[in-house]
Amino acid sequence: MFQGSFDLDLAVPVTATAIPDVLFERGLYWASGRSGVVNLVAAHKWFNLAAVKGRCDAIQMRREVAELMTEAEIATAQREARDWMKTH
Repeated sequence: MFQGSFDLDLAVPVTATAIPDVLFERGLYWASGRSGVVNLVAAHKWFNLAAVKGRCDAIQMRREVAELMTEAEIATAQREARDWMKTH
C-alpha cells in the first residue's frame, strides 16, 4: 500500500513527459527484433517520432537504422510517421 504524499503543485502528467520515451522504446522494439521480427520501417518511424518529440538520442538511432534501409523504405517510414502525427 502506498504511504506518502503527492505534491499536486509540482505534478506533471505522465503523458507530457513519457511520450518521447515510449516512442523511443517502440523504435528499439522493432530495431532489435524483440518480437522475433526486425522491422526497420517501423523502427525508423518510431525513432523519427521520438526525435520530433525531443528525444535527442533517437536521431542517432534513426540514422543507424536508415543506413540499413532502401530509399523506398525510408520514404515509407516517413510517410507512416506523418500519418501518425496527423492522428495523434
